Amino acid sequence: MIKAMGTFGLVILTVVALVMVGLGFLLGPTHPLPWIMLLVVIAIPFIHNKIIGSRYLVWKDEYSVGIEAMDDDHKKLLNLINQLQTAVHYYTGKEFEEKALDELVDYTQTHFKREELLLEENDYADLEAHKLQHKQFIDKVNDMVEQYKQNPDVTIVDTLNFLKGWLISHINGTDKEYGKELNAKGIH
Repeated sequence: MIKAMGTFGLVILTVVALVMVGLGFLLGPTHPLPWIMLLVVIAIPFIHNKIIGSRYLVWKDEYSVGIEAMDDDHKKLLNLINQLQTAVHYYTGKEFEEKALDELVDYTQTHFKREELLLEENDYADLEAHKLQHKQFIDKVNDMVEQYKQNPDVTIVDTLNFLKGWLISHINGTDKEYGKELNAKGIH
């Protein structure tokens, strides 16, 4: 219910603004109030879409590590985070939310294994440190999932924000580092 309040609030705001437009025209067509309220009603969906759109991650070329398979994995992770964002924002039901979270966690672990294997096969110098980052991330996410099971309304937003921030930071940090080293070896 808490998650649905944003959309519900938007509907209420729109209805109130439409009523004010109607009442404002009782003041006459030359009065500025109904025209101002009409502009507000027109602007509401655009403002709403801008705010909601900013919650979603969008792939940028600057995130590329220069290795197509890893970039594809990262793009999929972004999409899975966005699915979870949709489940949280539009509250599609706890079942869908849990499924989106589980799929994201599972694919993250699959990606980490694939990435670590690639790094191992190419004798990446900082492999152990990279594996440690992955382990710390998985441990943190597992803790957050346990907290989610106890209090879903509060912790899912925190979990989502953590996932977004960590993924972009990790890609732009340590993943870019291995990308440089492997690209120099001719791996793309």
